[in-house]
Amino acid sequence: MKFIYIISNFLIAMSLHGQVNFTHTTPMHEILVSLDSTISSGKYEQVTSVLIAHKGEVLYEKYYNGTDENTLHNTRSATKTMATILTGIAIDQGYIQSEKDNILKYLSRKLPVENPDPRKENITIEDLLTMSSMLECNDWNNHSRGHEERMYVIEDWTSFYLDLPIRSYPFEPKPEDQPYGRSFSYCSAGAAALADIVQSAVGVPLQEYAQNNLFQPLGIVDYKLDYNPAGILNTAGGSNYKSRDFLKMAQLLLNGGKWNGNQILSSDWIEKATTPRANIMDDIDYGYLLWLRDYGDDHKTRTYAMAGNGGQRVLIAPDIETTVVITTTNYGNRNAQNYSDEMLNKYIIPSVMSGYK
Repeated sequence: MKFIYIISNFLIAMSLHGQVNFTHTTPMHEILVSLDSTISSGKYEQVTSVLIAHKGEVLYEKYYNGTDENTLHNTRSATKTMATILTGIAIDQGYIQSEKDNILKYLSRKLPVENPDPRKENITIEDLLTMSSMLECNDWNNHSRGHEERMYVIEDWTSFYLDLPIRSYPFEPKPEDQPYGRSFSYCSAGAAALADIVQSAVGVPLQEYAQNNLFQPLGIVDYKLDYNPAGILNTAGGSNYKSRDFLKMAQLLLNGGKWNGNQILSSDWIEKATTPRANIMDDIDYGYLLWLRDYGDDHKTRTYAMAGNGGQRVLIAPDIETTVVITTTNYGNRNAQNYSDEMLNKYIIPSVMSGYK
């Protein structure tokens, strides 16, 4: 039995309860059946859903480990990218002039700050979107003054970020000596501060702004938002959405910001957000709170993705017109990211490329 699912301007055919949607054997079908078998075997531990769409048609939708299409998934830092989307909409609507704006333009009520330094006046919204500001904030270094675990016990997350000292570069090249002229440092506090910035700019609670300008246009009605102690939407992560709604967000980006004929987000902003802005390691770059890398086994394709703890992925492969959602509860699992990378490299991208025209 099959039903029809609408996503943007595309007619999406999917099987009830998320079975693989094929009527005859093809190389693509064989690869995806193998993926399903491997996930079901428990090799990748606590995978909860995998959705794959190509040219707007959902090829694969499966739920695992007691979840279904109505389950709300906490994808941790994957929802950092909500800050990118909402910042772009605010710029499109004229509430924010540019990502080059100084953040203190919108956070002047937080002045004065600790560790005062005139260079703080030059920190831009783009610095936060690219996780490359001059403040000493690094979640990958337990000794960092700006580590996220130190932020969570503070009521005012924005002041926590602004009060941080200027960082030095004892173990890495300075920004001017790195690709794209930026030094990447994974900083949840900066991503969280973006919510305060956008909320200040638009003049209404950010969750209300998101509801009116993103969720409602996309038909996203069932979700659970997370907030910081001051009651501001937590754009460091933690909000819960259905897998199909994550797929809508991915499809919106793939569609150049259009949804049902309406321009929700400008294509110019998506182009900016998916352009390499900072280098993380040899094969991974970073855009505006998006991870940029190539995936595939024998043949690779470029992708950009929302990503989070546990191997979460909301991924777009524009050259093959494909969107992917992977959710898990492999939180804190040292193998989790490798599991998702293997699913993408060995199964998901090759499956689409095997039948791509």
